[in-house]
Amino acid sequence: MAMTIHVDIVSAESAIFSGLAEMVFAPAVMGEVGVLPGHAPLVTTLKPGEVRVRLPGGEEQSFYVSSGMLEVQPHMVTVLSDTAQRAGDLDEAAALEAKERAERMLADRHADMDEAQARAELAQAAAQLQAIRRLRRK
Repeated sequence: MAMTIHVDIVSAESAIFSGLAEMVFAPAVMGEVGVLPGHAPLVTTLKPGEVRVRLPGGEEQSFYVSSGMLEVQPHMVTVLSDTAQRAGDLDEAAALEAKERAERMLADRHADMDEAQARAELAQAAAQLQAIRRLRRK
């Protein structure tokens, strides 16, 4: 039997996942992080993207996080995010609409807008679309 690590994925609204995993992949700000049981302690910021959890037996579950924090202890991984969803629950049409809206806001420099907010919305929409496309390829 493979070694496992306990994983909790929590959003501001609710707990999304809690269980054992063989490995966890997360979109850290400086690049993707892979976590195995016994990993050195780590705390890092997450960017919008996909968290993948490889369950015992090899099945993989995917989750979208808007951003947040990743805390790694030798036998536990915690993902804290403002927004987290199972990748299968993402709405592609809504993500495309959000992406287009953010692109229009950035293109219209004369509008009274918050550029940082528009860039953040664009990054989140792009990450959602990437998670949806990755899930389709499986």
